[in-house]
Amino acid sequence: MGDILFLAHRIPYPPDRGDKIRSHHLLQALQQLAPVHVGCFADTDSDLQHENRLREGVASHILVRRTKSMVRAGIEAIMSAKAVSVTAFAHSAMREWVANTLTDHEIDTIFVFSGQMGQYIPADFAGRVVVDLCDVDSAKFEAYAEKGRSPRRWVDAREGRVLATEEQRLALRAERILLVSDAEAQLFRARIGPHAGGAVTALRNGIDAGQFNPQSALPHADLVSAKGPHLVFTGQMDYAPNIAAAERVIDHILPEIRKIHGDAQFHVVGRAPVSRLLARDGTGGVRIWGEVPDVRPFLAAADLVVAPLEIARGIQNKVLEAMAMARPVLLTPEAATGIDATSGTHFAVEAGHHALVERALALLGNGPLALRMAAAARRYVVENQSWDAMLAPLASIIGKDTENTRRDVA
Repeated sequence: MGDILFLAHRIPYPPDRGDKIRSHHLLQALQQLAPVHVGCFADTDSDLQHENRLREGVASHILVRRTKSMVRAGIEAIMSAKAVSVTAFAHSAMREWVANTLTDHEIDTIFVFSGQMGQYIPADFAGRVVVDLCDVDSAKFEAYAEKGRSPRRWVDAREGRVLATEEQRLALRAERILLVSDAEAQLFRARIGPHAGGAVTALRNGIDAGQFNPQSALPHADLVSAKGPHLVFTGQMDYAPNIAAAERVIDHILPEIRKIHGDAQFHVVGRAPVSRLLARDGTGGVRIWGEVPDVRPFLAAADLVVAPLEIARGIQNKVLEAMAMARPVLLTPEAATGIDATSGTHFAVEAGHHALVERALALLGNGPLALRMAAAARRYVVENQSWDAMLAPLASIIGKDTENTRRDVA
């Protein structure tokens, strides 16, 4: 039984955004199975401050500060016929560390978190390779291209094509490909066809229902003291689908709600809001909060949490977090993908602008209905979406379960 090499495109600390939450819990679970060597990147100087947390419990690590601009990454990508999102994470220090780690330690499994890190799998590595793609990124960029405008449309279309080639390469290389939901796994199989070398498996996201608990945080004082009702959206606010969802509420949903509830407010909570969102702050009941130390007080104070995404891949952590906080959630079918809950019982699913407005008004106008939905949401998450339950198959996936151990010894 050898060690594990864990490669992630972002440091798994702090676990405060979708990809970091998943990689954090995966790393914690892998550390229970074998010594783990971690190679990852820091996007910001703030990320570097969490290196001590990364160091705890791992056999060795490298944390590389990523400074390559997207312009440079784009030029390198065009010259090398690779994806921009792959060249953005190409770094000689990481490549050298991986080579030295494989030489100095008995690594029998390389666990790659996100397709950007697949470039560091040596061609001659003879052990087990597991790649967690999370989502089918090529399909995401294709969707961007369909909805976008030139020249960005051309850039996204190219990224989708090149990423599809990289995904096929990884499918041939890996013993197991992991996706965040059954829907993503089925989509990947359909796109790869018979070319996958290993099994394609769904490993769903979980939720820490102890941390996201209605008893764990007081409602935010500013929301409590202000007239409402209060609608809340959380997420990384330089991410295109989140930007589009927030603008959808600002332009099409909130104005209609304010015709009935004149003091309704919409709160956008999440780091790095783009300038066009910041420009809407303070207008027509809109508050753009940016990065906050804790989203739970905002969720606790929400009369309704909304997630009207039109492009969404995998399972939305923002939805699970709101459900765990026992809040009524209104979302689109895209945002509900991968969550086996029931619309009308655990959350409310609608598609068009008008339907979303009508469902929002129904929930805001019927307190007992909203409370029943919120309580059912909390029960669903506690009973069905814990991280322990979601990651239970991990030992078998990487060949370190008891049955495989006995077989290897025999």
